[in-house]
Amino acid sequence: MLKMTDLSKVYRTEVVETHALRGFDLQVAQGEFVAVTGPSGSGKTTFLTIAGLLEAPTRGTYSLDGVDVSRLDDNERSRVRNEKIGFIFQAFNLIPDLNVFDNVQVPLRYRRMKAGERGQRVRQALERVGLNSRERHFPAELSGGQQQRVAIARALAGSPQLLLADEPTGNLDSQMAIDVMTLLEDLNRDGTTIVMVTHDSQLAARAQRNVHMIDGRIVDTSIELRSAAEAAVSFDT
Repeated sequence: MLKMTDLSKVYRTEVVETHALRGFDLQVAQGEFVAVTGPSGSGKTTFLTIAGLLEAPTRGTYSLDGVDVSRLDDNERSRVRNEKIGFIFQAFNLIPDLNVFDNVQVPLRYRRMKAGERGQRVRQALERVGLNSRERHFPAELSGGQQQRVAIARALAGSPQLLLADEPTGNLDSQMAIDVMTLLEDLNRDGTTIVMVTHDSQLAARAQRNVHMIDGRIVDTSIELRSAAEAAVSFDT
């Protein structure tokens, strides 16, 4: 599904050269739920931006669904990103002047999808996250947990092969965080591949596999698989 080999990312200015990723190797299989952890400055955000085709690596290869996407131009990256990747952000990134329905359908408009198909996909996604009765509400009328579920619906409406979550519960209280994680686990059980960046060790424990980063490198991986019940007990306690 996702394979990064000897990946490096270097940011340069006139006086400073910063190595955000160094010899980074990672494989994520179809249907996995992988948590990426590490301290601030470890390269998690850089990894996520490259995984999401928001920028290209300086060196190395990145294959997505068997296709080398590491050297695509901006237009090609945008096309693949819109068709294959869904994003969930800590800050929700909803458009305040659009209601729930219109927020969810924004990425579908970029595909030039017909209105009928857009509407069907949006309603299916909102039903999946339990918000079909809120489609005419605006973000300011929703709780934080509801806004995050709208963001998840927006990602799901495009039927992504890969779902990237950046601190998806970072702005939520503990109960809302549990609800969002349970939803992500349900999506993963239905076959969605999920890569989640988090600082929270309890959240990471609910993933199937943990990858720990320091100084732009993976320094530890855990391949111990947990059942949903075991993970839920770990999180609640």
